[in-house]
Amino acid sequence: MRTEATWGLEGIWRWLLASRSQVPAAGPGEPAAPPGRATPVGPFRPVCVWRSSEQGEVGFQPLAGRLGAARRPGTPPWCWRHRCGWRRESARARAPALCADVPVCYWNPYWMLPSGVCGMNCFWEASFRFVLKTQPVERMHLAVVACGERLEETLTMLKSAIIFSIKPLQFHIFAEDQLHASFKSRLDSWLFLQTFNYTLYPITFPRENAAEWKKLFKPCASQRLFLPLILKEVDSLLYVDTDILFLRPVDDIWSLLKKFNSTQIAAMAPEHEEPRIGWYNRFARHPYYGETGVNSGVMLMNMTRMRRKYFKNDMTTARLRWGDILVPLLKKYKLNITWGDQDLLNIMFFHNPESLFVFPCQWNYRPDHCIYGSNCREAEEEGISVLHGNRGVYHDDKQPAFRAVYEALRNCSFEDDSVRALLPPLELALRGTAHTYCGRSDGLFIKQLARSVRERVARAPRAS
Repeated sequence: MRTEATWGLEGIWRWLLASRSQVPAAGPGEPAAPPGRATPVGPFRPVCVWRSSEQGEVGFQPLAGRLGAARRPGTPPWCWRHRCGWRRESARARAPALCADVPVCYWNPYWMLPSGVCGMNCFWEASFRFVLKTQPVERMHLAVVACGERLEETLTMLKSAIIFSIKPLQFHIFAEDQLHASFKSRLDSWLFLQTFNYTLYPITFPRENAAEWKKLFKPCASQRLFLPLILKEVDSLLYVDTDILFLRPVDDIWSLLKKFNSTQIAAMAPEHEEPRIGWYNRFARHPYYGETGVNSGVMLMNMTRMRRKYFKNDMTTARLRWGDILVPLLKKYKLNITWGDQDLLNIMFFHNPESLFVFPCQWNYRPDHCIYGSNCREAEEEGISVLHGNRGVYHDDKQPAFRAVYEALRNCSFEDDSVRALLPPLELALRGTAHTYCGRSDGLFIKQLARSVRERVARAPRAS
């Protein structure tokens, strides 16, 4: 990405830096620096200045460094010839009277020209030469799969990601065809924010067992298994269920990718923190990861590694790649799995435990973490980072604390005032849920969210 620097306060600051530095001493037999010229510091570079023979205008080129550059005989030691060479005025009569007929070397702030040099094109020179080389801004890729009546829930999830995130987002939305127009209409109305892009995809499964894949557990949920094969140009991806809400920037969970060791390809949270209430360790009829299994509602993936890896399995002595293992896995275990694609992922990481990074429950906080008493220690310490309203708790009265957070974010707009006003009514609503197990932990729902709101408001540009 190329970004042109602008003048104004920044230019004045550069000038002040330059004016405070010292002129280099001339070598033996070399002319001294012209009076009033200063050697700049920081990003300043010398430029070669000449006048056009036709228009009497000033031309500018950056000077090469000392390595490989040749100095014109008789020029000051701070003037090094660029490949453009030196140009003299050949038709002095046509030049403005203020333009001297001499080649000069000067440091680049346009107002620091010697008195004998014409400054007609200084603004042009400044805008075209000060091109800052910056690193491309990293986009965070987020994928979701929406089928049936999940439109509003998905849009609320996307809104929560946009409100608090810092780096730009790229949404990959897999949805049934009848939902595409509604997604496009709503998301296009948000594009003025210029903080995200999105792509809509149809739901696609392998022709073999396509109907079976689509109906596995929740409608279309198993689409997530095929994301590494569909999004071939995407290196890393955060997959989330539609019933997810971000209570802090996506940047924070995205940064966990940097914590992967050389063998890890994906990250998920445990299915349970307390084995006594765990599902997999009590009821599963198939292998699962770790002591209590993992939950795939929030799944961070290095998909480049996933596509390259050969997975150990219990179907053949040969290791299989991601695209080759899914169908045989379904055929073997389809009568033994309850939670669909999540169970298949548990089986895969049971055989390849070195490939999974396990992040804390605060990144996938579900009703199970509070309905039997608070059992997510990280959420108690830092607050909930990602809220997962599974079991439909956003849309019924079974867990009103979850529903209160969902409705607050659903009704919030992108304006700073709306974000700033998010907390007071939510805190009031949460106090009204104190009669429920999860409502007794209302501080967990607010702690991280309040911090995210403060940081978002602090980032907002101040009105002049």
